[in-house]
Amino acid sequence: MAFRIRYHYRKQQKEIGYANDKHHSIYDAIATAEGLDLAEFRCMEDQLANISRNNRKTMKEFREEYFRKLGVTQVTIFKDE
Repeated sequence: MAFRIRYHYRKQQKEIGYANDKHHSIYDAIATAEGLDLAEFRCMEDQLANISRNNRKTMKEFREEYFRKLGVTQVTIFKDE
């Protein structure tokens, strides 16, 4: 099943394809499409995972806030028709 991701990056709406076998998450797909370096993000995400003991809500909020600071907003995933 194919999916699409619609998001705003630097106040410009964009849309890309998404497949679970190619990307770890929708944020990985966006970072790849925009050429964003996620080395710092991965390091902080690992540290947070160790501290929060994989609390999903905390991890999700961290991810969303980090990408918001990079300029990625209004992330929506939907089924490709």
